[in-house]
Amino acid sequence: MLAALDAHLTDAQPRALRAAHRPAIEFLYFGIKEARACLFAGLFFLAVFCVPRTGVLGVPRYDVLLAVALAIQAWMLAAKLETWDEVKSIGLFHVIGFALEAFKTSGHIGSWSYPDFGYTKLFGVPLFSGFMYAAVGSYIIQAWRLFDLRIRHHPPYWMAALIAILIYANFYTHHYIGDYRWYLAACALGLYARTTVIFRPLDRDRQMPLLLAFVLIGFFIWLAENLGTLMGVWRYPNQLGAWSAVHVSKWSAWSLLVVMTFTIVANLKHVKAKIHVPD
Repeated sequence: MLAALDAHLTDAQPRALRAAHRPAIEFLYFGIKEARACLFAGLFFLAVFCVPRTGVLGVPRYDVLLAVALAIQAWMLAAKLETWDEVKSIGLFHVIGFALEAFKTSGHIGSWSYPDFGYTKLFGVPLFSGFMYAAVGSYIIQAWRLFDLRIRHHPPYWMAALIAILIYANFYTHHYIGDYRWYLAACALGLYARTTVIFRPLDRDRQMPLLLAFVLIGFFIWLAENLGTLMGVWRYPNQLGAWSAVHVSKWSAWSLLVVMTFTIVANLKHVKAKIHVPD
């Protein structure tokens, strides 16, 4: 059924629509494609919100969430909603995310913690946590296909790769040599200032600044993080007594993580033929 929906959504045949109706119809299809691209993330975070803190049938919550994430991934692969190459890419995001989680929750850093028991915790971090980062990668991969994304005026690849590496490194090094987040954000702003993403909600191409897409995706991840901490899946030190909203500065951190994720997807999906790099 979803495969048929994908075929319909990616059919770019011209539609005979009245001019007055086109904006509403395109917006509807845009919403449907966004929801479809968020399939993995949506199902996974639905489980995060639905699985009680006490677990299910004696199985701790963290272990249930890992089983759910693996089941969703296996189902999407079996239903041909994702390819093996895409699954490998998502696996890479899982590893990158888990490494960051293990560092941030370590005893000498303690940026946040996972307070509940779980059999599938490694270095104090439940293995399901990497799927929260993989969900971002899955969204970008799926959106790329469903919206037939094309990028114009992409910066030279070595520059994009360098800024992505520095962004990831800063998540670690800012605990020792200072937070250079805003300097990196300024560099990314310069690199992607002219970059435009071309997408197809229905049958006509639309475009928007790629930087705006980074910021918007980062905002929705920040909202999801607030919901995750509200449900007590993980906690920041200032939330141990009573819950409070995640500081808005995390929005910028997530937006930079999206820049890094986008760079990895752009290379792993071998989309250079669709990307215009100025001489």
